[in-house]
Formats: sequence, C-alpha cells, structure tokens
Amino acid sequence: MNYNRFAYESDLFGGNKSFVCFSLAAGYNYEVKNQMKSFYSEHRGFWSKEHKRSFYLAVLLIILSLIIQVGAGRYSARVAAHAPFVGDLFLDNLPVVNLDFIIVQGALIFWILSSLLLSTKPRRLLFGMKAIALFIVFRAFFISLTHIGIYPEEVIHDANDIGFGLYKLVTFQGNFFFSGHTGFPFLMMMIFWNDKFWRRIFLSATLILAASVLLTHVHYSIDVFAAPFITYGIFKITARLFQQDYLLLDSRIGHVDKVSDNGIIYSNG
Repeated sequence: MNYNRFAYESDLFGGNKSFVCFSLAAGYNYEVKNQMKSFYSEHRGFWSKEHKRSFYLAVLLIILSLIIQVGAGRYSARVAAHAPFVGDLFLDNLPVVNLDFIIVQGALIFWILSSLLLSTKPRRLLFGMKAIALFIVFRAFFISLTHIGIYPEEVIHDANDIGFGLYKLVTFQGNFFFSGHTGFPFLMMMIFWNDKFWRRIFLSATLILAASVLLTHVHYSIDVFAAPFITYGIFKITARLFQQDYLLLDSRIGHVDKVSDNGIIYSNG
C-alpha cells in the first residue's frame, strides 16, 4: 500500500484527516481483496478428484500421527521422570536462559502460522501435510526407544503461561530425541525450498528455536544436532512414498504420470 500517496493527499486536501483515514481504509480494503484474489487463484482449478482424495488421506494421516504422538509422548515422559540424566558438552557449559516465551508461545505461533501458510498453497499442502504426519510418527518412534532423565537445570515452563495448555496437549517433558522445535521448521524449509523468501524465514526459525532449546536446557545437544539430518531423511521418504504430491512442489509441473527410478519425470502437462 502506497502510504506516500496518502501523505501527499493529506497535504493536498489541507490535512483533512477524515479524507486521509477514508483513503487509508480504502487502500487497506484494496490490499485485502488482492490477497484474497491471490488465495482463490491458488485454489481455483486445483481441487480435482485426485487431489481431494490425496487431501483426505493427508488429514487421516495427521489425525493418526497425533494419536500416536500423544501415546508415545506420555509413555516417554513417564519413563524419563525416573531415568538418570546424563552429561552433555553443551548443557554442562552453557548458561541457563529463560526463553520460555520462545519455547511455548513462539512455537505455538510458528505452528499456527505455518499451517495457515500451507493452507494458502495447495500445491505444497498435500505433500506438506503428509510430510508433517510422517515427521510426527517417526519422532514418536524415536522418543519411545531410549529413555534419558531430565537435565537438572532445565527451565520449567510456567503452567500459567498463555497457550501452555494447548502446548502440553501434544508436547511432553522428557520427549528428547529428536528435537521437534528444531526439526519442524527445518521440514518447512524443505517444503518451501524453491521459495527463497520462505526458505530463509524457516532457516532462521530453525536456528532460533535450536539455540533456544539448548539455552533453556530442555533438550540435549544430540537431540538438536541430529534433528535436521533425521528430518531430511523423513522428507526424502515422503517424497518417495507420495511422488505425485512431491512433484507438485514444482509449480511448473502439472499432472505426473510416472517417475522412474532414475528420476525421469513422465508428465502429460
């Protein structure tokens, strides 16, 4: 929106604030309409029967993954409460910094905004939802395997914090390996890799959240440093399992008939 234009109009009309406010409101309304048109243009013509079936499958996978995550998370938290903690090169030397607002509220806001962003990009939505579902399932599997005690200097989240109740629905203390705070933004970065702006945003979020969980001592360093590698593996597995959805990430490709083992794409549009 061109604010300089409205400032000029303010001078032109003798500083008439009512006129300027009306102009600003009209300009804002115009911008909103443009954004809505962009949203609808992304979805218009996309939702074929095939894509709808893919979306329904993605929703089912997300629901199942969350059920698995809650069960595995509660089990891991219960066992970790009685397990001994171990030394860690980073945690033993880093100061404890209370970044609770980043770990809880920041993560919640990031999850919500990422979901909203995906919803506006149907070509990324189908693959993204399935990748996220597999990410949740794989992490649930890993946190159930090895049980390490909670680091004694860990920052304790305040139960009265805004959003804490929602945060604790799917996240539990003692769910260490691997770090979801680090892995999820990295996964979003991979999904939006072809978009330079969002790739940089999600890379920045990965680094900020990774540093935060280390400084608050809520994750061991191995949880953080292993997360990108495991997440990349999950991304590639999802790409292999759902090739049609994966190839939609490239906006130049329409319907894909077949992908050969050597990566050659056979497409009719």
